[in-house]
Amino acid sequence: MTINEVSKIYNVTPDTLRYYEKVGMIPPVTRTAGGIRDYQEVDLGWVSLALCMRSAGLPVEAMIEYVKLYRQGDSTIPDRLHLLEKQRDSLLEQRKQIDVTLKRLNYKISKYEDAVKTGVLNWNDEKENC
Repeated sequence: MTINEVSKIYNVTPDTLRYYEKVGMIPPVTRTAGGIRDYQEVDLGWVSLALCMRSAGLPVEAMIEYVKLYRQGDSTIPDRLHLLEKQRDSLLEQRKQIDVTLKRLNYKISKYEDAVKTGVLNWNDEKENC
């Protein structure tokens, strides 16, 4: 599969795919005898993983480290596990902060909904901070 086909499937630019490969976020893509990228199922799996991890906020550096460890073989399985657990913990912490912020935002929305109905917004409701 060509880089253009892959870019359309995953809705990313060919430049993004080249960048992921260049910096090591995905292993080197399979190439034809002439050196043209020819994405195979295994390559698509890496692209999918990289996009998923990036959309979840995984740092580029963590993804690079993960691929580097993967390419070193099974002796790095414990290290890969630790890296993934660390990223999961980071995401859980982010989710916790988002939940707190959503709770505060929902509270403020309810105060504004009341103000729309009554025509009055209490100054104390307006000055609250996150």
